[in-house]
Formats: sequence, structure tokens, C-alpha cells
Amino acid sequence: MSSPGSRSPQSPSAAPQATLAGRGAATVLEADAAEAAAAEAAVSGGQHLTTPVPVGAGRIQPPVPGHHLTAPVPALAVAVPAPRPTAPAAARDPRRAPIRTGSAMSRTRRGLLNGARTAFAERGVRKATMQHVAAAAGVAKATLYNHFRTKDDVAQALIAFELDRLAALAAELPLTVAVPALAEEVGGHPVLRRLAETEPETLVQMMALDAGRWTDVVLTLAQALRISRPEAELVCRWLLGLVLQPGTAPERAAQAAVITGQILG
Repeated sequence: MSSPGSRSPQSPSAAPQATLAGRGAATVLEADAAEAAAAEAAVSGGQHLTTPVPVGAGRIQPPVPGHHLTAPVPALAVAVPAPRPTAPAAARDPRRAPIRTGSAMSRTRRGLLNGARTAFAERGVRKATMQHVAAAAGVAKATLYNHFRTKDDVAQALIAFELDRLAALAAELPLTVAVPALAEEVGGHPVLRRLAETEPETLVQMMALDAGRWTDVVLTLAQALRISRPEAELVCRWLLGLVLQPGTAPERAAQAAVITGQILG
């Protein structure tokens, strides 16, 4: 028997019923006033009430016919993390060569440019085609187009390739040997000689460097020869003259001796 003023915890079936109808809809709350008062008294008396959540209480149910609707219950704003944005896939430019790494890339490119040197030396720049360059390199034309879009791109890349090659050659030699070696490379270069004979206007156009590129060439040569920038300017201008007027091997050797004598003092 329960003492006055106390009451056993209510069973789940005696718990207040709540019915939710739709988003932002009304809530019907049915509760017995006496039950609520008894529950409050039980809490104040030190007892803890645990009301199990009925199965399916979270489901949305239609309002019970005949029940009165109270004021709408405000919808709860639940913060749902937005999906993390992903970087858009980079659109592949069909004009660009696919990215390759390692020695395979350098070997392929070197082979293509060596083929271009052979094709241009045999036919000149104007008469040589991309097919001629690919054939000289021993590759399919599609492989060539994977690296270069046009023949002009091939020609510009060949110039840069040859300048790098000459700088690497000069860096391995002492000044008195490097300067005459550069003169022989320029004076006897097969493409330069072919263009000087058959396409001088093309040669002049190819050798025309803007201020930025000229500065790059001068600084590269200065580093390779381990000389100052004014001294590198002198060597570059002399080599550029040999492109159009190479002279003979003895003449180039004599000029190289004068150049190195001026630098070494």
C-alpha cells in the first residue's frame, strides 16, 4: 500500500500522449491533471521518474479526430553539415602534351628534337613538315603532336634545346677551350648552315631575341663560363655574328683567342 502523498512511477501506457502532425503542424497534448500533479509530487519527494519512449513515437501521425489543436510548434533548425566541396576535375587541354615524368620524358623529347635537327638540316624549316620530323625521329606523327602543336613550336624548342646543350658543354671546359668549342658548334651547326644558304630570312627571324630572352641567354652563358655579365655579352654578340658569317675554322680559332685574351686580361 502506498503512503499518502506518494505514488508509484507510471507505466508507459499511463504516460502523456503527444501526436505530431506534419512539419510546422499542431501538437495535441493529452494529460490527466491529477496524473501530472502526482508525478510532480513524486519528483519533489525524491523519486525519479523514467518514462520509456514508446516505439514509433518519433513517427509523424495524423491528428486524432475530435481533438483540439494547440498553437503550432516551431520547427527545430537542425544544422546538417554541408558536403565538402570537391575540386573540379581539371579539363584536359587537347593541345597540351600529357604530363610525363622521369627519364622516359627526356629521352622522348630529346629524340624528337634530334629528329627535328636532322629534318631541318636536310630540307630547311619551310619545306620540312611534321611528318618529316616524326620520320627523322623514328616515331609516329601522333607522338610528335603529343609534344608540339605546330612546326614553329618545334623550331623554338630546338633553339632552346641547342642553347642548353651549348651551355652544358661550356660548363665542362676551361675558358680557353670552351670559347673556341662554342665557335665551332655555332659555325658548323648543320641547321644554321642550311638556313644561311637557303632561308636567310628565316634564320634572322629565328635568331631575333627580345630583351628578356637575350638577358636569359647572356646570364646562362656567364654562369657556364664563370665570367661576368659584360664579358658574357661580348661572347654572345660574337657568337651571334658567327651564325650569319661563320668564316673558316682557322678564322674562328683566331677570333676565339682574341676574345679569351680580352677576358683573361
